[in-house]
Amino acid sequence: MHTAFFVLLSASVARYLARHADGPHTPWVIALSALLAALYVLGPALGTRPTPRRLTWLGLVVAAWALLVVLAPSFAWCAVPLFYTGLRTLPPRTAIPLVALLTALAVATQLGLAGWPDPNVLLAPPAVAAVATTVFVVMQRQAARQDALIDDLVRTRRELAATERREGTLTERERLAREIHDTLAQGLSSQRMLLQAADRLWDTAPGTARNHVRTAAAIAERSLAEARRFVHDLTPADLAEGGGLLQALRALAERETTPALTVRVHTEGSPPVPLPAPVESALLRIAQGALANVREHAAATTATLTLTCLDDQIVLDVTDDGRGFDPRTPRTPRTPRTPRTPPAPEAAPADARGHGLPAIRARLSQLGGTLTIESAPGEGTALSAAIPLEPR
Repeated sequence: MHTAFFVLLSASVARYLARHADGPHTPWVIALSALLAALYVLGPALGTRPTPRRLTWLGLVVAAWALLVVLAPSFAWCAVPLFYTGLRTLPPRTAIPLVALLTALAVATQLGLAGWPDPNVLLAPPAVAAVATTVFVVMQRQAARQDALIDDLVRTRRELAATERREGTLTERERLAREIHDTLAQGLSSQRMLLQAADRLWDTAPGTARNHVRTAAAIAERSLAEARRFVHDLTPADLAEGGGLLQALRALAERETTPALTVRVHTEGSPPVPLPAPVESALLRIAQGALANVREHAAATTATLTLTCLDDQIVLDVTDDGRGFDPRTPRTPRTPRTPRTPPAPEAAPADARGHGLPAIRARLSQLGGTLTIESAPGEGTALSAAIPLEPR
């Protein structure tokens, strides 16, 4: 629009000089044209908001143009860019009357130049003014709607980002809770049971008590290694040592085997190499949590870890020959007491336990896996965790 203004102004000056170079108003026309050009150049520096300086500038531009039109009617076509200048500076209720006034002045001067009521002169300027005003108003409304839409989009994206951060924080908290439960909490629980049993047997069976203490010390050492690995990268220590999931399960079975409980490991099929790290970590943690439940609640003498590798999934089964339970009925945690083991400490409150199975379900849910539990009172328990894999 700025370019159009200067093109129309230059064309009007050239036309006037070509026809009225020797006219008495030529110096005034040239001076007013230069003044109008200079004023117009200052416009962008004053912004577009209707400030007092901007309004004063607009008044000077309109006045200079009006004088030019009176002296040389051919300058009337410069009004079109001035329409947009007024519409950008003033609110519509004020800008539209200004456009009408400029149009009326242009029509009046053109009619005076024609000397008779030319229909083209009478109708063309109002039509041009109407089209220009309509286009500007529509574009301005569209721009306002677009700005509002962009603001809503930016706000929505910020809210979505905040929501995702909160969800990520909650998910990470849940993951850390599961990691702590399956490592440090289980280890501390075992140590507590062993040390309390050793305390009761210290005078009557010092050899057995010392064995309990040594076992508790080994568990503490292992828990310390888990804690260090947990702080480093949350990778299970058994997996970090290399050898894969099968070796980690065998190391776990060896640690969990006691005079009262024998833990075995079986495999069916060969696991894909390499097995995805999240799958290995999840299955090892599931095995740890399941064996902790066997040790604390089942009163079993034998537990078996069976790793079955299929083309599209890997399955970990944990079975025991313990007292079993009804999976449909919430059970109150109890500490096993059998003739093979010394009296265990009092069970923790119900609200302090019971995180094992929910943690297993949560791990499997993250990997798209499923958990199946089969058990009955007096018939042992079979836990099956299946995780889908990419077809081989």
